[in-house]
Amino acid sequence: MENPLLAAYTTPYGAYPFDTFKEEDYIPAFTEGIAEKKALVDSIINNPDTPTFDNTLIPLERGSEKLEKVSNIFFNLLHSNSTDGLQEISQQIMPMLTELGNYISLSKPLFDRIKNVYERQDEFGLDEEDRRILKETYDGFKDSGALLPDEEKKKLERLSLEQSKLTLTYGQNVLRDEQTYTLHLTDSADVAGMPETVLGMARHRAEEKADGKGWLFDLSAPSYFPFLQHNPHSRLRKEMYLAKMSVGAKNDDYNNEQNVIDIVNNRLTSANMLGYETFAHLALHDRMAKEPGAVYRLLDELLEAYKPVGEKELETIRSYAAENGHQGELMAWDWSYWAEQYRQTHYELDDEMLRPYFKLENVIDGVFGLATRLYGITFKRNESIPVYHKDVKVYEVQDEDGSYLGLLYTDFFPRKGKKSGAWMNGLQDQYIDRNGEDHRPHIVLVMNFTPPTAEKPSLLTPGEVRTFLHEFGHALHGMLTHCKYASISGTSVARDFVELPSQLMENWLTEREWLDSFACHYQTGEKIPAALIDKMLAARHFLVGYAACRQLSFGYLDMAYHTRTEPLPKEIRVKTFEEEAWAKALLLPPSPEGTMMSTAFNHIFSGGYASGYYGYKWAEVLDADAFGYFQEKGLFSREVANRFRHEVLEQGDKREAMELYEAFRGRKPTIQALLKRDGLTD
Repeated sequence: MENPLLAAYTTPYGAYPFDTFKEEDYIPAFTEGIAEKKALVDSIINNPDTPTFDNTLIPLERGSEKLEKVSNIFFNLLHSNSTDGLQEISQQIMPMLTELGNYISLSKPLFDRIKNVYERQDEFGLDEEDRRILKETYDGFKDSGALLPDEEKKKLERLSLEQSKLTLTYGQNVLRDEQTYTLHLTDSADVAGMPETVLGMARHRAEEKADGKGWLFDLSAPSYFPFLQHNPHSRLRKEMYLAKMSVGAKNDDYNNEQNVIDIVNNRLTSANMLGYETFAHLALHDRMAKEPGAVYRLLDELLEAYKPVGEKELETIRSYAAENGHQGELMAWDWSYWAEQYRQTHYELDDEMLRPYFKLENVIDGVFGLATRLYGITFKRNESIPVYHKDVKVYEVQDEDGSYLGLLYTDFFPRKGKKSGAWMNGLQDQYIDRNGEDHRPHIVLVMNFTPPTAEKPSLLTPGEVRTFLHEFGHALHGMLTHCKYASISGTSVARDFVELPSQLMENWLTEREWLDSFACHYQTGEKIPAALIDKMLAARHFLVGYAACRQLSFGYLDMAYHTRTEPLPKEIRVKTFEEEAWAKALLLPPSPEGTMMSTAFNHIFSGGYASGYYGYKWAEVLDADAFGYFQEKGLFSREVANRFRHEVLEQGDKREAMELYEAFRGRKPTIQALLKRDGLTD
């Protein structure tokens, strides 16, 4: 019987039939896919004909359908709907995939053929996309060790295998550790004054996971952040904060401190073997920043602009807290509470006032409607397509002329086995085959929004609406792409460019005309009052300095790990390193002993953002500058939107990122638009 993971699908648009997949199918499917890929590589190497683009690059790019299929399915489920079984399978397959990667990237005969084609590329009549994948393939092999002597290749292969295990273990430790902690409160005095929306979720959690009494809080975003914002008791906020900030740092099986040291040192060793001074030099050379100095110049320039603002904000909140009964130093677990109290008092605004107007279904209409208004695309629910969990919904996406663009899966709520945070992934990539057929993408949006309860639908905070817009921007990048090759389509762009489409979408959150199009009270249907929007706009610069310094501190920490020229000593204390790395951007007192961020910093230790966290701030410069174009021409200007679609979203990685941006904007970006948007300049 054919493995259902690898069978031809009869579902609409070839969607994955998730309801037919079983855990026992994955290892055989990976084994078969890996064998197919190896056989393909061997056939390229053993081809007696002179190397050409068609007999070398094309099969390498397109000849691994089985492996791509099972990988896309498995890794999406591993992050969004994991089980103990899937995590055990991941421990088995990661070494297999790493070994395959080394088999390909360290193959001298294969690289010799690629090099031959690269040096003779003018003979083959290649177009822009052909030349792009040829260059990226050639550079990728060089940066994977193809030019190393055999002994060095073996060492790099061992390092690569070890690294894949370390990063996988790191991420699994974070997931498991986060899900071990809950705070069960049964005394109503402990939750006095907390919003009913937050308490309703906590009651629902207690009914599901505890004895049904009281309120159960955990470390998922819809529980953790509102608790710190609204719980009036510093001792309880401290307990919750310490639980979150000690993830991966406790003296137990989930401790990640040694993993941090080993991952950083392995990266440095690998980079040095490949001829780079630091891992950051290796990671950055093909991004917009190009080298670490450019990253530090951006971080320092932004810190100089934002830190004085952040320090004033800190003093304001400190004084307010002291005036209202807070005793002692304002600690990290106190910050969110007193900042929220200040916001409610001085702006007469809090998230709970806005939640009733952000019913999830209405927000979906608003976000989809924004895409329709900008790009002419529409979204139609398709309930016949199988999903991997009952919370998941699928939409057909159509262009303005009615043509099919792809499938969008949405997965909005927290659950056991789902990573925290929010992300967009490709289930099936876009590409154009040799016959000219455009294979359209299947995209999944994964969130951890406030879930519905028996009493209320899912009501989002403005921050959650912002997250939706952000991830939806990534989805548009993946959905509207139009490239010949999957490896350069959609979001397969430089790490410091990939956040531009996502962060650009966030700008509409504070635009009155967009809010008016969908935001209405979930009970009465009343449109969001103009006075409430006025308050939102008045508060949009609230704590902008603090938020920027916090984000910059993460960038400094990332760069500190990855610009090292010497390995981290075995005896180093990760917490001490962390505190020194981000000290100049830190505004609040350091967190207590036993807590740190490095042991749960998934972005840089298991999420692909190593030497890349600065990219969020880099992209803020781009998105503010890009949104300025809309402000000049009209917030819903089809002219500007179509220009962005054709010059950025459709292009994937066909050209250098700065070339794409300049083609859209007509010039290079400047930092001034960001400073103006954040209220630092007029």
